[in-house]
Amino acid sequence: MERARAVDRVETVLDAVESDPMPVPIREVWVYGDVALGLDPVDRLDVYVTKDLLMRSDTEAGEAFERSHGVKGVGKSVSAEWAEAYPEHLRANSNGYAAPEKCLAAHLLPEDEPVHLEVCNASFDDNVTQRLKGAMARDAYEQILDPRGVCLYAEGRRSESALEKLREGDLVFPTLSEALTMLGMDDATAETAADAVREYRASQTGATVRGDVV
Repeated sequence: MERARAVDRVETVLDAVESDPMPVPIREVWVYGDVALGLDPVDRLDVYVTKDLLMRSDTEAGEAFERSHGVKGVGKSVSAEWAEAYPEHLRANSNGYAAPEKCLAAHLLPEDEPVHLEVCNASFDDNVTQRLKGAMARDAYEQILDPRGVCLYAEGRRSESALEKLREGDLVFPTLSEALTMLGMDDATAETAADAVREYRASQTGATVRGDVV
């Protein structure tokens, strides 16, 4: 997509996080990869969301949604208030339980745009490190999370300065392989890993989502 359109999509996500009820509390919103690098066009827009757990449950609402929608866990894994406001965005995992990452993707993203949403309980920096360790241990380099990210929302507020730099393409980052060497990979492995990440991203189409727990 065109860069301007990609940044507009990011702003739409931020607007929703700030003003709408969310399936789960949102602590941080980052973007990473192509859009952070200032590329135009952006092959895929990558958005990272740090979520928190719900602090209280609503058993009565959960039972009502299980009867009406066949989805378990409303009021526990996702907010009952959100589900009542946006039942069309309610999504379940393969076990029939409300899936926070899928619900967030349905709420925040159109299905026909090349946007990937990563949802995790950990901050972006922590998850980059954990994913890198796991990918290196299993030689599963396509699972690496691109470390070149920009925090746009934290502590209940968006960063207008970071958003402006993102829109203008004023941020400077190393290549992916260089970034991976900074995190401890040797040069040859970093090149191989960067190729694997690029090939995996190129194989994705439409809106995609991944939920992760660290």
